[in-house]
Amino acid sequence: MSGTEFYGELSLSGELRAVRGTLAAAVHAMRDGRRLVVPATNAAEARIARGARVAAAETLSGVRNSLSGGAGLEFTVGAALPAPPADGPDLADVRGQAGAKRALEIAAAGSHSLLFVGPPGAGKSMLAQRLPGLLPPLGDEAALECAMLHSLVRPLPPAAEWRRRPFRAPHHGASAAAVVGGGGRLRPGEISLAHRGVLFLDELPEYRRDVLEALREPIETGTVSIARAAWQGVFPARFQLVAAMNPCPCGYAGDPNGRCRCTPPIVRRYLARVSGPLLDRIDLHMDVPRLEYAALMPGDDSESSAAVAARVLRARERQRERGSLNSALAAGPLAAACGLGLREHSLLDSASRRLGLSARACHRVLRVARTIADLAGADRVGVTELSEAIGYPRLDREPEAQAC
Repeated sequence: MSGTEFYGELSLSGELRAVRGTLAAAVHAMRDGRRLVVPATNAAEARIARGARVAAAETLSGVRNSLSGGAGLEFTVGAALPAPPADGPDLADVRGQAGAKRALEIAAAGSHSLLFVGPPGAGKSMLAQRLPGLLPPLGDEAALECAMLHSLVRPLPPAAEWRRRPFRAPHHGASAAAVVGGGGRLRPGEISLAHRGVLFLDELPEYRRDVLEALREPIETGTVSIARAAWQGVFPARFQLVAAMNPCPCGYAGDPNGRCRCTPPIVRRYLARVSGPLLDRIDLHMDVPRLEYAALMPGDDSESSAAVAARVLRARERQRERGSLNSALAAGPLAAACGLGLREHSLLDSASRRLGLSARACHRVLRVARTIADLAGADRVGVTELSEAIGYPRLDREPEAQAC
């Protein structure tokens, strides 16, 4: 059977057992122009790869009989993926928090990282869970790429779910190997399973320091390199980071009711768990205040995810015409895309001096401003868009500003 690959696990009794990574094997065999024989229990997974020629076998003797002129294996061609279902968490369910919703829309439009800071129960997790619904569905190639990663670590979800953006929310007690990847056997971690989707880190300061610091390079490069004594590997990790945290250990710093009793040293130690370099890589920081009950009453001010997603799609189309989403723009293309005038340069210079912004932070402000302009359909970044981008509050690491 020239031009045929065989992928599976052989038991002592001659049965072919299911293995992980069958989808990845089918995609690569298809790209190399080869047919693929897999265990029968893996056949449905392998046939999802559009264009792949896949045959299923129960036992090694069945494969042998086919090779020796007996009943041949039946190769079938994989079909296209179905459209994603329309159900999912809707932004209209979130009452109030207009500022946080605006930040979520900007983050979706430009693929920006986002940090929500606020007391318990303010809606931070609820907002983060609705971000995938604002993003465009995955195309065939992107969906297969994500599914191949998932096939390496766990059974695949139904094919109808593949076009949905991944949403991964690892527990804050997860190890570095679980989040970044690695372990005893080379396997992708949560940041790779969130590839082309959303990685949500709730209670950000509670994560281990080595886990948080390991995120810095993948946020910028979109890949993660894992090296151990016996092996090394590279996995894609182009995820969109959304994080949430309380302003202090008890969670109520700045609350008008004065419930917080955290002292400045306690707040300082709590905020220091998240390093400055990591915070500097998060494009948007947004305060999510506690709301009174009256603000939670149903009203007509809540837009659906579909309405916001339509604006996000138009903004992303403008960015694709320039060749890249705004979050990935390098310094040169960013300056050309913004087209700042003297007033805008003067405003950013004044803000950088007043707020002590680093060069990376200035570029971050420009990327956010360019996304705001894309949502407004503007060809260049003006004072209005730049002022809104500068106005998003940065997490204040000084305890005097956080503690009550």
